[in-house]
Amino acid sequence: MHMADALLAPAVAATMYVASGTATGVSAFQLRKDENTQKLPTMAVTAALVFAGQMINYTVPGTGSSGHLCGGMMLSALLGPQAGFLSMVVILTIQCLFFADGGLMALGANCWNMAFYGCFVGYFLIWRPIMHSNMFSKMEAKAATGLKIMIASIVGCVVTLQLGAFSVVLETSVSGITDLPFGAFVALMQPIHLAIGLVEGLITSAVLIFVYEARPELLQEIDVNKIGINARSSLKTTIIIIACVAAVVGGGLSLLASSNPDGLEWALFGNEEEGYSANMALDEDNFGIASSVAYSAAGVQEKTSFLPDYAFSNSDSAVGTTVSGIVGSAMVASVALFICFAGRFFRVKKQQ
Repeated sequence: MHMADALLAPAVAATMYVASGTATGVSAFQLRKDENTQKLPTMAVTAALVFAGQMINYTVPGTGSSGHLCGGMMLSALLGPQAGFLSMVVILTIQCLFFADGGLMALGANCWNMAFYGCFVGYFLIWRPIMHSNMFSKMEAKAATGLKIMIASIVGCVVTLQLGAFSVVLETSVSGITDLPFGAFVALMQPIHLAIGLVEGLITSAVLIFVYEARPELLQEIDVNKIGINARSSLKTTIIIIACVAAVVGGGLSLLASSNPDGLEWALFGNEEEGYSANMALDEDNFGIASSVAYSAAGVQEKTSFLPDYAFSNSDSAVGTTVSGIVGSAMVASVALFICFAGRFFRVKKQQ
């Protein structure tokens, strides 16, 4: 769902930067108050896992499209909405600057569409209410909580991806792109992201169930003492496992990613080459809005993206994808660690 700069008018892009920037500032301020020391390593490895997971596009059968993990629900369930949102901002910024994934002018919109809904709407309106509900109250507490995790993950991913997809339509509509009539664009974007959201919900629930079994106190809104479940693994072991999975996914499994266009690209350009619908049938080389701001942003990206499209420049070598997955995951983990350390530093300075 990474938007290109051509899909936004500069004024709309600036508005989305303000919205996402405000959410980022509030989240950073709130994170300074967090006393949970386990969040530091968890934020690093889970952010790396989401970055790696976003590299794997999975085919949506019968459509000619593909989808990939978004990750907002997963991160907010593990880290809380503020730390989860900051992690997503780190991921999307690194993807944009160093891998040319998503437009630089559109970064504010991408943070809003892909991070805000999953981390805040998903957490406060779906994850927290379900985890504190009396659903399955007649079942044994451990099993009941496991089912609630699955339901919250699937419902949360479906709902928040629908919101993100609809926001893309609204942003392009307000930008005045007449080649994308509102009704037709909605009719393409919502169903395909419903399918993508269902798959993401299953992936998210699998990861969260693993954490629930291995180290349940890492999950937000779960009272371990009330449930009566003990950790099966140490924090160190759990962190190492997640880090290893991120490395394997980013460095190896990413080579198996589907070549089909993702949901947004599929809606815009279709996939006639593989015998599927043309959908909006836009020209991939000439669509949307051309502006001096977008041109300047593209120039910046060209200079900063040392692995454009997760590959070596002017090379089709699979090694470029592997390097991108490993290097990108390491960069995301490092920046996430820096944010956590910075937050602790400023909190200590304030207390002194």
